Amino acid sequence: MVKQTLFVTLNALVAFAIGFGLWYGVFRTSDIPVVHSIYMGGPLVVLLIMILVMLLVFVIERYLSLYGNAKGKSSVQVFFKKLITLLQNDDYDGALAACDKQRGTTANVLRAGIEKYREIKDDSSINTEKRMQLTQTAIEEANALEGPLLERNLIALSTIASIATMVGLLGTTIGMIRAFAATGNVEGGVIDANQLATGISEALVNTAGGLASGILGIFFYNFFVNKVDAFNYTTDEATFEVLQLLKAKEGK
Repeated sequence: MVKQTLFVTLNALVAFAIGFGLWYGVFRTSDIPVVHSIYMGGPLVVLLIMILVMLLVFVIERYLSLYGNAKGKSSVQVFFKKLITLLQNDDYDGALAACDKQRGTTANVLRAGIEKYREIKDDSSINTEKRMQLTQTAIEEANALEGPLLERNLIALSTIASIATMVGLLGTTIGMIRAFAATGNVEGGVIDANQLATGISEALVNTAGGLASGILGIFFYNFFVNKVDAFNYTTDEATFEVLQLLKAKEGK
């Protein structure tokens, strides 16, 4: 929890520094009209850049976590076939070693159940029903620990998508207020074109920035949620088959 809080805090601070540096140091001094127009979006552009940078960091973190740590070292299907073969041959040590080698979410959950079953399988004081119940409990406890690791920062992605849209809308509103103020301050029957253009630019830049971060946030949130659901389904299916196999061994 402490590490996660530190990660989010550092992410926010670095993102803010990047946002302010780009807005004030790059966009303000750029000779390219399109780039300089981003500076015309006003101080809220700093917040929008900060949100976008934080979003990209969370996306990279989720990708590395789900496709690296959660997936494991090799194919889950290949690992599971090998695991079933080892269990069928009563090679529980080999099954645990295979789980340790795989090191993925599914392997961690299965390892907890297999290890528990190995500890109590020869205990004559525990009947078959109790043995399977204890094994299933160990699997459920391990699954409860792995679940939050899979879903970590998903709420942050969803929150960023919502906040980005709202910040963009706020910038749009402020820009339109300035634009309408320019039409209201008419001197000699002439509208201040510069002030009008500044207001419209601010509105459009903030709209584009808010929508860009919002769209990316929603896309990656749904993408990773589907990936987590796939992991959970694979784990549930694998644990069910392992429990059925162990139960069949108990019936012999």
